[in-house]
Amino acid sequence: MRSAHPAGPRHADVLPAEHAPIPPDDLNALDPAIWPRSARRADGALTMGGIDVRDLAAQYGTPAFVLDEEDFRGRCREFVEAFGERTAVFYAAKAFCCRGVLRWAAAEGLGVDVCTGGELEVALAAGVDPAMITMHGSNKFLTELERAVATGVGHIVVDSFEEIARLAFVTEERDGVAGGVRPTGDRIAQKRAAAPLPRVLVRVTTGVEAHTHDFVATAHDDQKFGFSLSSGAADEAVRRVLTAPSLDFAGCTRTSDRRSTTRPGSTWLRTGCWNWPPGSGTSTACTSRN
Repeated sequence: MRSAHPAGPRHADVLPAEHAPIPPDDLNALDPAIWPRSARRADGALTMGGIDVRDLAAQYGTPAFVLDEEDFRGRCREFVEAFGERTAVFYAAKAFCCRGVLRWAAAEGLGVDVCTGGELEVALAAGVDPAMITMHGSNKFLTELERAVATGVGHIVVDSFEEIARLAFVTEERDGVAGGVRPTGDRIAQKRAAAPLPRVLVRVTTGVEAHTHDFVATAHDDQKFGFSLSSGAADEAVRRVLTAPSLDFAGCTRTSDRRSTTRPGSTWLRTGCWNWPPGSGTSTACTSRN
């Protein structure tokens, strides 16, 4: 009998037939990598934060999505402490986006990573400081870029050459720049020039691949996200941002593969950013539980 590798054909052709998932020591254990740390089994029922889920179902109906606020806030604090004061940690709104959760994250010192105009509006409605919002996502609409620039988000991540051109167009329109040249003697243009330039991160694919399923792999070269380092596309993207008069190149960002199959409980999306010039400012770690 031949078994396919659980992470897909990129990692191995086959596994030995006797290679089966190793069951946990206690099948009834509630793994804190999956469940809130307050989750318990009591008299055959699940409790979270000391509350019986049957009582929650009776009060709110089912299906219900239940979060333990203290558990969530505690994990936020642990990330901030682990990365240190010179690093900013961002919660990825795509993990679960609602005003309450984003308020919790912001209150614990985290920024918010958004991927759509809708997520951006939720973050703003939650009172998140725009300077602590990163606008991520591939193939953003022109209206989404306009809104991100207008609200002054901290960083905008560009994912394609077309997106660099769109963002440059949006900021040139705002700042009164025509053809890359700012008019002289124009008081309105000079006033607009005082507006801060959007800080741009270029998303690169490093080709460094973690063991994960083919369908969620994002770090190898042959995929749709970001600019390849090996092909030179990343260098060209950085050059285009640097030469755009209305954009501020802040650095590069890369996303490692999600849900690594080589580490138990590895369900966190990790994104590292490095600033420009090298060694300046603070680095950024964007984290999301998927």
